[in-house]
Amino acid sequence: MAQRPERGGRNNRRDEEEQSEFVDKLVHINRVAKVVKGGRRFGFAALVVVGDEKGRVGFGHGKAREVPEAIRKASEAAKRDMIFVPLRDGRTLHHDVNGRHGAGKVVLRSAPPGTGIIAGGPMRAVFETVGMSDVVAKSLGSSNPYNMVRATFDALKRQMHPKDIAAQRGLKYSTLQERRRNVGVVEE
Repeated sequence: MAQRPERGGRNNRRDEEEQSEFVDKLVHINRVAKVVKGGRRFGFAALVVVGDEKGRVGFGHGKAREVPEAIRKASEAAKRDMIFVPLRDGRTLHHDVNGRHGAGKVVLRSAPPGTGIIAGGPMRAVFETVGMSDVVAKSLGSSNPYNMVRATFDALKRQMHPKDIAAQRGLKYSTLQERRRNVGVVEE
């Protein structure tokens, strides 16, 4: 007699491996009310950031009648729409960058080793999940968590690896690196 696989079989194991690969952080939960004939029906909206701490990150929004279901939906949405962020030495940005969404504006600056993550709530969650350990960030304008996260993602999408910049300029990567080192040197 053949053995039947456990419920879900191979897919459950693949899902568990995928779950362990990503770190998710709940940024914001909002209780919403729908007014109906008999009164109010309450539900929840969740904003979640998901990343692999190696440069991939995404955010998602989920709504449901219960909090855990809203968080699960948001996590799935975040995994579907992830971006890759090039990191210098696996810890910080390659260059300073600005981002905006609506009235939310953010300024992200690369930082020397040991600085840590200097950023406000929603931005901190994004940096921790992307795997950055040294960054200085400032939020200007709207303090709405949705706008802050979207503005941070806008800034991270503008982040370019020096190899891509060298290719755009028609230079060799080593030439670009040498120019960068010589910027601070004063000729005598």
